[in-house]
Amino acid sequence: MPEQLLSVREVAELLGTWKTSGERFPRRLIEERRITFVKIGRHVRIPASAVAELIAANTVQPITARRTATTRKAA
Repeated sequence: MPEQLLSVREVAELLGTWKTSGERFPRRLIEERRITFVKIGRHVRIPASAVAELIAANTVQPITARRTATTRKAA
């Protein structure tokens, strides 16, 4: 089964940018070649896996180390 291809609008909705900037953000990602895309005639489609990879690559993990009182002493 081939992978699902999403329109630019669907990608904007997935990323949560549709209401604020419309298609502008996904189109910028395409223009800057920061996301994989498929061009079919004049239509641009983005594989669902490319959106998942973009999200995973830009996800910032929280810091789990805790500060202790002995780490830093006031002078």
